[in-house]
Amino acid sequence: MLKKIVVLICTAIFSFAADATVEIVKKIDVLPKIAIQDASPKNADFELRRSFFKLVAGDLRVSSHFNVLDEYLQSSYEGGPLENFLSDKKVDMILRFSMNQDFNNVSANVKLINAKTGATTFEKAYTLNDKKRYPFLSHKIVVDVNDQVGAPTVQWMEQSVVFAKYTEAKKSEIVISDYTLTYQKTIVTGGLNIFPKWANKEQSAFYYTSYNGAQPTVYKLDLKDGSRRSIISSPGMVVCSDVSQDGRKLLLTMAPKDQTDIFLYDIATHKITKITEYSGIDVNGNFIDNDQRIVFISDRLGYPNVFAQGLYDKNVEQMVYHGKNNNSASAYDNYIVYSSREATSEFGRNTFNLYLISTKTDYLRQLTATGENLFPRFAKDPDTIMFIKQFQNQSALGIIRLNANKTYHFPLKTGKLQSLDW
Repeated sequence: MLKKIVVLICTAIFSFAADATVEIVKKIDVLPKIAIQDASPKNADFELRRSFFKLVAGDLRVSSHFNVLDEYLQSSYEGGPLENFLSDKKVDMILRFSMNQDFNNVSANVKLINAKTGATTFEKAYTLNDKKRYPFLSHKIVVDVNDQVGAPTVQWMEQSVVFAKYTEAKKSEIVISDYTLTYQKTIVTGGLNIFPKWANKEQSAFYYTSYNGAQPTVYKLDLKDGSRRSIISSPGMVVCSDVSQDGRKLLLTMAPKDQTDIFLYDIATHKITKITEYSGIDVNGNFIDNDQRIVFISDRLGYPNVFAQGLYDKNVEQMVYHGKNNNSASAYDNYIVYSSREATSEFGRNTFNLYLISTKTDYLRQLTATGENLFPRFAKDPDTIMFIKQFQNQSALGIIRLNANKTYHFPLKTGKLQSLDW
C-alpha cells in the first residue's frame, strides 16, 4: 500500500526599452545576438573562467531572450575599437566579465556594451563570500542584464533548488543546488530522507520526511543555524506537500488509519484539520486561489486524477479530463501542470508526459513527448516549470520555458532524483 501511495505522489511579445538600437520582434523569433567576453586577469583560474563563461552563456540561452554566440572570446576590461564593436561577429550587444577570487571569495565586474555604438549601457560589480556558489553569480548577472534590456523577468534563476536523491536501496540524501545542478551542497544524509519542501520565500529552512525512526516524521531544518525539529509523525506515511504563502500552514498527506488524506496543519497552534474525506487515496495537496482551495491527486474515479476542493467545504471538482493516470500536479494562479501516464510496455518503461491546463477555459497543452516526466513545479512566475526527467536510466532536472516553447535538461551525475522544490 505504501509503495502505491509513494508512486502516486512522485509520480511574448516584448521590446527592449534600454537599448533603442535593438528591435526585438518575438513573434518571428528575432532575438538580439549577444557575445560574451572574458576580460579576467591572466592570473585568474582559467578553468573557473571557462566554466563561468559556459554558465553565463547557458543562463542567457535558458532565458530565451537572446541569441547567444557560443564562441569563447577574450578581451581587456576597458576594451578597444575592435573589442567594443565585434563587427565581424555581427552582434547587437556584448556582455563582458572580469573574474577574480581571493581566498574563499569570488567576484566579477560586468559590462553590457551596445555593439552598434560601442557604449557601455550597464556596469556592476558582484561579490560572493563562498566561491563554491559561483554559479549563483552567473545567475544574478544574467537576471540583471535581462532586466536592463527590458525583457520579462527571469528572477527564478536566483532561486535555490532543494531535492532528494536516492543513493542506494532505502537510502537518500537531501541536497541544495542551483537550477543547473552545477553547485550542490548535501544537507541531510543517513537513511531514507525524502520529499523536501521550502518552508518560506527566503529559502532559509525546509521541511522533509524521514523514515529513520519508529514512525515517518516531518522535520523542519533551519539552514541558518543547522537546527532540526520534529513537526509531526504519523503511522504509514506523512509528507509536507505545500506551504501557505505566509508560511504558517502546511498541507500534509497522512495515513493515520492506513488511508491517505489531505490535512491542514497550523504551525503556531499545532491544530490538524482533515480536508479530504474519501475511502480511497487522496495525496499531493497544493494551495490555489490565494490559499483558499487546494488541488490534489485522488483515485476516486478508479484511477489517479487531479481534483480541487475548498479548504473549508467538501465540494470536490474534477480538474482534468485527459489521461487515465495523472499522478502529480502543481498550480499557479489559474494554471495547473500535471504528469500523465501515456502508455505502458511489457518490455519497456512507462511514458509520463506533462500537460498544462487552465482552470477557467478548455485550454490544454502538451509540454513533453518522451521519457518519464514527473513532479512538475511552477517557478514564482507562470512562464517557467521545473520537473524531474527520467530517460534511459538517467535522471535530470528539467526546465520548461513556456512562452519560448523550449525545454532544457540538467543531468544529475550521481544518484537518482526522487523529488524537488524551488
